[in-house]
Amino acid sequence: MLEDKNIPKTPIATLGEFALIEALTKSFEIKESSTQFGIGDDAAVIQHEKDETLISTDLLIEGIHFDLSYMPLKHLGYKAVMVNLSDIFAMNAVATQITVSIAVSNRFPLEALEELYLGIHLACKNYKVDLVGGDTTSSTKGLVISVTAIGKANKDEIAFRNGAKEGNLVLVTGDLGGAFMGLQVLEREKAVFQVNQQSQPDLSEYSYCIERQLKPESRVDIKALLKDLGVKPTAMIDVSDGLSSEILHLSKASKLGCQIYEDKIPIDPEVVKTCEEFKINNTTAALNGGDDYELLFTIEQSDFEKVKGHPHLSIIGHMTDEACGYNMVTGLGQQIELTAQGWNGIKEEEKD
Repeated sequence: MLEDKNIPKTPIATLGEFALIEALTKSFEIKESSTQFGIGDDAAVIQHEKDETLISTDLLIEGIHFDLSYMPLKHLGYKAVMVNLSDIFAMNAVATQITVSIAVSNRFPLEALEELYLGIHLACKNYKVDLVGGDTTSSTKGLVISVTAIGKANKDEIAFRNGAKEGNLVLVTGDLGGAFMGLQVLEREKAVFQVNQQSQPDLSEYSYCIERQLKPESRVDIKALLKDLGVKPTAMIDVSDGLSSEILHLSKASKLGCQIYEDKIPIDPEVVKTCEEFKINNTTAALNGGDDYELLFTIEQSDFEKVKGHPHLSIIGHMTDEACGYNMVTGLGQQIELTAQGWNGIKEEEKD
């Protein structure tokens, strides 16, 4: 939590709920014109006029979604917002507001929660969204964060998962696998530290992977980029659970098959190097790793020339008839079936 043990700590029980909310949110300012009223009443008031309103919610639970032994609270606050904004951007929409609710145990002093909200504040500032409400309560199991993101879009601009057509090209933004490899590095160093608490690891050579895990950025730029290119996505989803899971979600929602190509999947050189060190296949990291928060989407073949060679976009395959199944062509030309092996938030616990 708080790294400096000499910093005075204020028990949150001494504040009460309303004083705690005021302490955590006093630095947030209203910037979005559609926010009519934010924090301070029973509900926020938002006006979007002609636009459609989009709402998405995610939970982050200590011990399941994050480990505070290597996740700084400021980074956690930032990432909690990114996870939710990514869902709005995956609808080809603009994010406008968020609400944040936390359940927290008494081992967290006020100063620790202020660190968390510094990250939330930075995310709101960088992505131009307003914090307009939330809730706080106690927890016996550590820290739980629930963020709801609100966005807007013109009705004919919204991209659903089920809009892909046979023959559409499949594209992905940025690169994949970095967040997963950052997690591998952090877990390894945690294990080393547990054996030798005097160890001081040099993580500079893994900076890209670690940043992708601890402080990811959502693709707020893609809606405007595609509009400038004159391209409308036919279907879209964010890559939070691994490429394989997401392409299957999109394909099944659209009642289509898909074929992607291993050598077209964008992977950063540092990720490739880190995969070699950990003896992990870099394609496996991209397919199954998750937490990348890039966007996976489909477009008409007629838009090929508009996106060809774009530095932020990679064409990785195309949509096929549903009977063809879900496949990847390897670098050796072999065709293998894609399976969903990414994150499963509700899988059964393993039995002894």
